[in-house]
Amino acid sequence: MPDSGQLRGAGAPSGPQGAQRERLDPAVADEVTRERRLLFLRYGSREEFEDPSLEYRRLFAEIFGTFLLVLVAAGGAMLHAQGKISLASAVVAPGMMVMAIILFMGAVAGAHLNPVVSISFALRRDFPWLRVPGYVIAQLIGATLAALVLRAVLGDVGGLGATKPGPGYSPAQAFWIEALLTLGLVSVILGTASGAQNVGGLGALAVGGYIALAGLWAAPISGASMNPARSFGPAVVSGSNADFWIYAAGPLAGGLAAVACAFVLRGAGGDPISRAAGSGLLSPGASRDRARLSHAIEAGSASPPGVEDAADNPS
Repeated sequence: MPDSGQLRGAGAPSGPQGAQRERLDPAVADEVTRERRLLFLRYGSREEFEDPSLEYRRLFAEIFGTFLLVLVAAGGAMLHAQGKISLASAVVAPGMMVMAIILFMGAVAGAHLNPVVSISFALRRDFPWLRVPGYVIAQLIGATLAALVLRAVLGDVGGLGATKPGPGYSPAQAFWIEALLTLGLVSVILGTASGAQNVGGLGALAVGGYIALAGLWAAPISGASMNPARSFGPAVVSGSNADFWIYAAGPLAGGLAAVACAFVLRGAGGDPISRAAGSGLLSPGASRDRARLSHAIEAGSASPPGVEDAADNPS
């Protein structure tokens, strides 16, 4: 929890800009204060996030988050295979789980939960490549642990929820569906994430809703994995890994296409806000930019993104 000094810095600007805001229309001033507090909530404690000794916390968050995701996704597939729940229930549940994960710990590590998401953020220069291997390994560990728990609790049924092409569909068809679905998923994530972090209600609703929507129409074709880690855990534990290449290559191709689309839509990434959101001291330039901006906002000499115009042009 932030201390009282941090809260005062986030909600009670001082200095020339604070005096300027006192002359603003009360509604505008309230909006500026609200944006300051939202910025603090989105980015969490600056000191903790910039501390490289707490990288274990971020890696644990990825293990835990991916564990929960695969527990629901593969577990739902297992129960559907036994006729216990409907296909709609099995594909909507992972979307709701992702929504919950983003909301309850997105600010800790970004809630990537997917190697393709980590790689895509890095390609956009919104996440340091130095941290990608650790995130990917953490995600694979979380997925494998989930599959092991499912086998221990429910038994070796339904292929442990391993993803594979549906009856009547070829591996090539499944590959293209996975690529296209992931193109949409990563586009939604890059477009709604707060910097390199999936934080807040908007990102949670958009990403969780997309996962559910994709599964509702495409699960019978490929399983709608869109996530190499989700497919990796059940494939390794069950030994059904013949089709795993589809769920590694397809999402990766889709993620690369989404990064290209993001460039066309919004230009190059790597702006200080986005880079700083997920970097910490492992990316010194991003840490410096983020610290400078945060201190400027707390001192009242800068505004949170999106409220500068309101401060300069009161209506």
